[in-house]
Amino acid sequence: MNTTLKNKKNNHTHTIYDVIISGAGPVGLFLACELALAKCSVLILEKAVEAHSPLKQLPFGIRGLSAPTIEALYRRGLLQELEIHKHLKNPHQNAVQGPRRQAGHFAGIPFRDGDIDTAQWKYRLPSSTPTSLITEMEELETVLSRRAAILGVEIKRGFAITSFHQNNEGVTVQAGGQSFESKWLVGCDGSRSVVRKTGGFEFAGTEPEFTGYTAKVDILNPELLKPGRNVTPTGMYMQSQPGYLAIQDFDGGAFHGSAKPVTREHLQEVLRRVSNTNVTISTLHIASTWTDRARQATSYRNGRVLLAGDAAHIHAPLGGQGLNLGLGDAMNLGWKLAATINRKAPEGLLDSYGTERHPIGAQVLDWSRAQAAIMKPEPNARALHAIITDLINTTDGATYFAGRVWGVSTQINLDGKHPLVGCSVPNFEFEDETKIGQLMHNGQGILLDFNHNTAIRELASEYNQIDYISKTAKNQLGLCAVLIQPDGIVAWATDDLIETSELQKAMATWFWLT
Repeated sequence: MNTTLKNKKNNHTHTIYDVIISGAGPVGLFLACELALAKCSVLILEKAVEAHSPLKQLPFGIRGLSAPTIEALYRRGLLQELEIHKHLKNPHQNAVQGPRRQAGHFAGIPFRDGDIDTAQWKYRLPSSTPTSLITEMEELETVLSRRAAILGVEIKRGFAITSFHQNNEGVTVQAGGQSFESKWLVGCDGSRSVVRKTGGFEFAGTEPEFTGYTAKVDILNPELLKPGRNVTPTGMYMQSQPGYLAIQDFDGGAFHGSAKPVTREHLQEVLRRVSNTNVTISTLHIASTWTDRARQATSYRNGRVLLAGDAAHIHAPLGGQGLNLGLGDAMNLGWKLAATINRKAPEGLLDSYGTERHPIGAQVLDWSRAQAAIMKPEPNARALHAIITDLINTTDGATYFAGRVWGVSTQINLDGKHPLVGCSVPNFEFEDETKIGQLMHNGQGILLDFNHNTAIRELASEYNQIDYISKTAKNQLGLCAVLIQPDGIVAWATDDLIETSELQKAMATWFWLT
């Protein structure tokens, strides 16, 4: 539906939105932008009255964006609006530069720039966007909020959803003492999602090994703490900047679960025990706790209610993959839900959101569990830690871990013949200097034809959701033609002879025949 419906009943005027999204974090905002780009009417209900928080700003709010997220922002013309990464290359003090610069980590074990063999990533072209960059939560939310406003998304703050009811036609939502109606409801409301709990979603997984702390403090004797990330026999601590602490205490998540406030005395006791020093905290400014509890909704859809981001999956923030995972959900769900609303979705398109994103989420949860397992202060974990350290210091090891952490090796199982199917499309640069990512701002699918084939041009003309592009690229990677979904994932590709029936099958799977 391209316009908001207006119903009048008993002299009461109300709006039926295409989609109500619970949560105005990055995932909810990005999803709203994708839906609004496809002319859907969107209302975001956010429980927080104020968008700003010290925990969203540096250094607490620091986040690492991985390759799929960077590509998603680039393909919608938003990457250029991020500024922090242009002047903040490494947030950690005393960081080593050059080939031995830490490029990332697994369970606190660093992998180095000089050990990564990018030649193993054969579909990444010189024109590709960066594999990683630094931003903060507030910056990302600001960029996405600005775009949402431009696209006409309505955001109501101070409206916490208290209940909802769905039927075959839509969803009625109660929030802030008011009632709202929509055709679809999407929970992007975080780890304690009300939408997930109210919607009856099963949330299966494992319990935590530790309580994590993030805090800003004043320390009387900071020289007792080592710089950088330190895995100790009793946990882990890191001082990214003077007074900014991250600590992991393997208490089985007991303190986080107790809901007790973090006091100066408690934090000092934990820090002394984990760091094995007599460090003294004189002032506690702010602190929060978290755990490595790993759970995932067994289904991302229940009727007209869907989940995305932390509402669908939670895990430890080790390696910062949660935000990227959630934004990937939003990019995948946005165009499929929009096509469904606009009655241009082939059968099963919307359900492919869950079948594609659930396995990706499960991989990230296991990645998180593996890190927690080898960080435990016990002999077996220390033995595994030593082996992983040896492996990560090899070329193949560093390349593998970098590929996983940066999302370069991510591939969705679309059951295609070509190895590129299910991968992010390479950022082809054409002879006129334009790049394929710059042609994806409108959210359309693309049939990219390197050989100027008349037959496939005619096929593309049968689908108004597909832009046909016939250009010669500087490096075509041996390909003849590529079918690209609106989120940049390759749906079909061929190196040589074009089998029209295979292309027609792929187009009919993902796009509506006009």
